[in-house]
Amino acid sequence: MEKKIIKKSSLSNKEPSKDISKDDIKNKIPLVASKNLKKVKISKDIIFGSNQVPIIAGPNGVESFELMVKVAKQLKKNKIKIIRGHAYKPLTFPYRSKMYKESKSSGMDIMDEIKKEFSLKVVTEVTEIRYLGRITKTADILQIGSRNMQNLELLKEVSNTKFPIILKRHFGASLRDFLGAAEHILVNGNQNLILCERGVSMPHTHRSTSRFALDIQAIPALKEITKFPIISDPSHASFWAPWVPSLTFASISAGCDGLIIEMHPNPKKSAVDPLQPLNFKQFKALIKKSRQISKVFNRKIV
Repeated sequence: MEKKIIKKSSLSNKEPSKDISKDDIKNKIPLVASKNLKKVKISKDIIFGSNQVPIIAGPNGVESFELMVKVAKQLKKNKIKIIRGHAYKPLTFPYRSKMYKESKSSGMDIMDEIKKEFSLKVVTEVTEIRYLGRITKTADILQIGSRNMQNLELLKEVSNTKFPIILKRHFGASLRDFLGAAEHILVNGNQNLILCERGVSMPHTHRSTSRFALDIQAIPALKEITKFPIISDPSHASFWAPWVPSLTFASISAGCDGLIIEMHPNPKKSAVDPLQPLNFKQFKALIKKSRQISKVFNRKIV
């Protein structure tokens, strides 16, 4: 009887490891590892992956209309064009303080008003597929938080909107895992992908209140593999406002294509994560210094 020769599939898991192999680049993440420069255009004057370094700034949660107005005014004063505010907010533990409740659809209504009044672009997090319809009525950029990085059904549905997507790296994920999740977005035909480094778990984080450490090395490492924009979130990584400026400047120097900065008029009264937001004075100083540093690398803060 003739013996059949079965060829091994080129998609076999030849070199499974924590790091990215040549086999991975060829067979597992061919879309994310494309050699073509990928720019994500939000508007005519906001382009991730160009010589610009767009800043996304605002509080963690949409606490109130009054809060978001104060934040929006500060952004306009500092010539920042993208506001963040999450109406749907997953927390590490199920218990929420009396200060904070998810504002959900009412929070998105607030962001609608802010967007119209101040002509700002809006970033907000998508936590569940059921909220996607409401969020896409308002948001300009959809954020997938670290805890949902490998929520593949959510990635698929968000990808199908064709909206720009910020995909945050999970704090326990290798770059291999991270780019594998990104491939799930790209395979559905959405090229508007922005990758975000937001800190990883480590044995020591140098301060008792810091849960993560910003992986600055991930920025140049990712740029060796992918041409999609890489942004940095020093606020969530450090969980400590005094470190945010240094980590911001380091991220710019490492070549990041954008930044997420948490800011609040009164950080101590922030309903979520009060240790990490910058106050308005600190934010203004950060933007001023960031503009100076960016010029050294022929880049521009917007």
